[in-house]
Amino acid sequence: MWSDHRRIEERSLHLHREIARRLQKDPHLLQIAKGNLLRWIARDGEIPVWREWSEILKGPLSQVLNLLLSPDQKAARLRQSSPFCGILSPRERWKIYEPFTIGAYYSSSGEHRRR
Repeated sequence: MWSDHRRIEERSLHLHREIARRLQKDPHLLQIAKGNLLRWIARDGEIPVWREWSEILKGPLSQVLNLLLSPDQKAARLRQSSPFCGILSPRERWKIYEPFTIGAYYSSSGEHRRR
């Protein structure tokens, strides 16, 4: 069964696949995520999910990539609070998001949209 929650999770996974591809090419891009976390923690305090991401980003790149690409529930939960904003441009993000707009997504799933 298709749902908006599933659509958003699939979109997030596609987005993070592209981020993982870029990190493989240039591991220094991890600094963007680390910088985002530092700014967010300084602004809002240490939220548990940001603490979790901070620990993950201290680990090996392979661990970060596995998390970004994993379909499991923990990875999906962490991607909802992803510190990787800024790695893709708005145009690049939109290109990934476009197939997941409601009309495009549901028409490709073979299900009729509710009106």
